[in-house]
Amino acid sequence: MFSPTTVTLVVLLYMGILFSIAQWVEKRAERNGQAKHGPWVYSLSLAVYATSWTFYGSVGLASHSGLLFVGIYAGALIAIACWWLILRPMVAAKETFHITSIADFISTRYNRSQTIAAAVTLIALIGALPYISLQLEAIISSFNLITSGNNPGVGGFTGLMVTLVMIAFTILFGARRLDPTERHPGMITVLAVECVVKLVAFVAIGAFVTVTVFGGLSPLIERLTEGDLRHLTRISSYQGDDLTWLTFIVLSFAGVQLLPRQFHVAVVENSDQQHIKTAMWLFPLYLILINLFVLPIAGAGLISDLPLGMADFYVLLIPQQAGEQALTLLVFIGGFSAATAMVLVTTMTLATMASNHLLLPLFERTPSLRRARGSLLQVRWVLIALILTCAYSFAVEFADSYLLVTIGLLSFAAVLQFAPALFGGLFWQRGNSAGALAGLCGGFLVWCYTLALPTFIRQGWYEPSLLTEGPWGLALLRPEALLGIEGLPSLTHSVAWSMLINIGAYVLGSLLYSPGKGERTLTSDFLAAMLPQQHHSRARHTGLHAYIELEPKVAEARSLLAKYLSSDKADAAVHNLMTDLQVLDKPHITIIELVEFHRTLEHILAGAIGAASAHSALDASIHYSDREAADLKALYSHIVNELNGSHLSAAALKGPSAAAKGSADHYGMVSELQRNIEKLEQRIKQQKNEIAQLETKLEERYTDIFRYRIDAQKLLQENELLRKELGALRTEDPL
Repeated sequence: MFSPTTVTLVVLLYMGILFSIAQWVEKRAERNGQAKHGPWVYSLSLAVYATSWTFYGSVGLASHSGLLFVGIYAGALIAIACWWLILRPMVAAKETFHITSIADFISTRYNRSQTIAAAVTLIALIGALPYISLQLEAIISSFNLITSGNNPGVGGFTGLMVTLVMIAFTILFGARRLDPTERHPGMITVLAVECVVKLVAFVAIGAFVTVTVFGGLSPLIERLTEGDLRHLTRISSYQGDDLTWLTFIVLSFAGVQLLPRQFHVAVVENSDQQHIKTAMWLFPLYLILINLFVLPIAGAGLISDLPLGMADFYVLLIPQQAGEQALTLLVFIGGFSAATAMVLVTTMTLATMASNHLLLPLFERTPSLRRARGSLLQVRWVLIALILTCAYSFAVEFADSYLLVTIGLLSFAAVLQFAPALFGGLFWQRGNSAGALAGLCGGFLVWCYTLALPTFIRQGWYEPSLLTEGPWGLALLRPEALLGIEGLPSLTHSVAWSMLINIGAYVLGSLLYSPGKGERTLTSDFLAAMLPQQHHSRARHTGLHAYIELEPKVAEARSLLAKYLSSDKADAAVHNLMTDLQVLDKPHITIIELVEFHRTLEHILAGAIGAASAHSALDASIHYSDREAADLKALYSHIVNELNGSHLSAAALKGPSAAAKGSADHYGMVSELQRNIEKLEQRIKQQKNEIAQLETKLEERYTDIFRYRIDAQKLLQENELLRKELGALRTEDPL
């Protein structure tokens, strides 16, 4: 046993080391002027997927159900094998649209819909809460086990202190400052370090068990395949396990890409698409290694007569029972790393999503709350505290529930609701905002009814008759047997029905709804951004007169950024913007340079508040003079004219005419203009290719004509010879 003071000091020392590493990495990134990290750090940080459920729960599930735990990693391995087709396009779209979260990604794909962003955020918040509570419970329970030898629950002073430490940990590592890029090189490095620590700890206890308890690898294999441990190597132990296997594979396939923490680490924090290639072999190797000793540890716990009800903590109990103090402490730190890494990234990501897509729109619409926009960082701190406090309350309420064994899968099933909208948005151009919103809402409501509601019923919050008889006595509406379909595992039943409703609503809504021109254009741009192509910097037009005073535009940009960022951050961002556009020393700029200025400004702001909110903020804040608006209209008409031929359609002219009515619409016209410029560049490139092909054909025709002329000349000469010969024959034979 350890004293609580000793364990606390070790934890604080460990956290101090991690904080020092994060500080060093961030300072180095500031000196270098870029927040990049290598492919190994990126790949290892993805192992945040392996939480305390992996570190503790896999052994517990294996002790009860044999190889069933493998299903939660089999789907992940299948998904990783497809990452160059799935993850790379997501990263490419992120780079183009400056996306900061999964809510931002889905909403940007569907016309920057704030409603869709809010829906995704709410689903993520509700779905992730049980999973965060599981991590808190794992930290608290493991602390109690190595300090007092029992597990008195998650309440009390220990639970409160752990929650407070997690709040401070998350703020220090993930939300210490508001970064316009939403990249956290220090945090990602800390995640990579924690992933190495938990792997070393798990492999250490696995090697100890294999050598000490079983006496080597050969005796271990014999024991697992024969006798009282044979059930550990069975693929199916109970009726319905086959369906559970399939459900686990589906959930893990989606979860490794769509869990908010996984999306943030894999997509938002990706600084180079080529890093994905390293992750595609290193991350699977990590998952295999960390699960390599699950069965030996489960077997060792069973033959050591440890309680089956404590199987989740065999990893800790075995070295503690053997008197291996150092190994016990190492395993505790490994489990602590697994839990805190998940809590850090998930809570930070959820706080960012909630502030950008729930609170910020509210602040914008409520005059009395607009001042809070300048305190966005502090708002996120409050959200982090609220999220972790709610998760702790959930853990206390469900501490004695058997459902905590599979509580992580409850969250996986909630996050699965993102799959149709996100994957459909990647590969189906017809998918639109109406279908996405209908699918998200329909699938989530079914999840609430078929999986979340039974959880609360068994906890005593509602009448048990709802499960057995259905609402209002309608047996066909029983939450775990919809339409009378019985015999399915509850998780499989919920996943099947929620996906059926979600996919059906998404497809039907997309087919029935006809999106407007703006959404169709944005969809085309979004899908084009994911294509594997080289991104070249655009040359600015130089033929337009530079008459626009730069200073007022700079002041306007600073004022806008200062609403959401600190004054230092706003000044630095504007200075970098002007340097990148090469207008730092110019007193006046052209209309095209102004377009680029505002487009880049939107990208910078999107890093802090999300793409949808940034677009709305610029719409409301950017102003144009009459001459600027007229030039924008003329430029817009010129581009549309180039795109559509020698004359403009009425629909094309309608856009700029409407845009002249107000400054907000003027910026919308700028966005449309930029998209049309990109389309024109693509058309020019296509026309150049066509011209090259025509020139090749023309050269071939010239060659053919030359050969024809040579052949014709030869025929003329041959004809002349034949005539001479014929004349000679006639002279010799006059008859």
